[in-house]
Amino acid sequence: MAEEIKEVTETAEVTEEVVATTEEVKEEVKTDRKNNNRSDRKSDGKREFRPRRNFDAKKKLLDERVIDLKRVTKVTKGGRHMRFSATMAVGDGKGLVGIGSGKANEAPEAIKKALQAANKNLIKVALVDGNRTIPHEANGVCGKSSVMIKPAPKGTGIIAGGAARAILEIAGVKDVVSKSLGSNTKINVAKATLEALQSERTPEQVAELRGKKVEEL
Repeated sequence: MAEEIKEVTETAEVTEEVVATTEEVKEEVKTDRKNNNRSDRKSDGKREFRPRRNFDAKKKLLDERVIDLKRVTKVTKGGRHMRFSATMAVGDGKGLVGIGSGKANEAPEAIKKALQAANKNLIKVALVDGNRTIPHEANGVCGKSSVMIKPAPKGTGIIAGGAARAILEIAGVKDVVSKSLGSNTKINVAKATLEALQSERTPEQVAELRGKKVEEL
């Protein structure tokens, strides 16, 4: 009987030690949490904002420009269906430019589709004189719209309007004279301007195509 009482007493002592150890661990965890919370707080008790490490905001590589945004209606047997049509231009201001169109039930979605299409149709424009102006006169045609562009002296600026001006600005042309002939439909004027820019060739490019030197031209 004495041995059984001794075993029960020893078991009780071990249990008390385990409980005491557990309580000590809990107290240490609570203390650590309090210290961590206090480290984020200022002297006035307000929590201090700590920015994330290695966090860099995404920068847009290309500029965006709205060429045209309108609501269109499709009449069917079941009634009228209204949607939005967007034409967007993107460019880096250093000769890279592209345009695209998109349609959707909401304007933001139409713009998103147009931007995706524009990023897939990028072209590189040949610029001269420190990326200031175009090498030579050129014409672009799209549908009933026709656009003529000509190089201009330094300080002239962009002599253009509407969709043609938006394309020339976002392409990075500083001095140019343009004239829109025929229809003034925005999307056709934009495409005609892009076609004219795409046909530009620098003297070095022409010499390479002909297999000659620039001095021989």
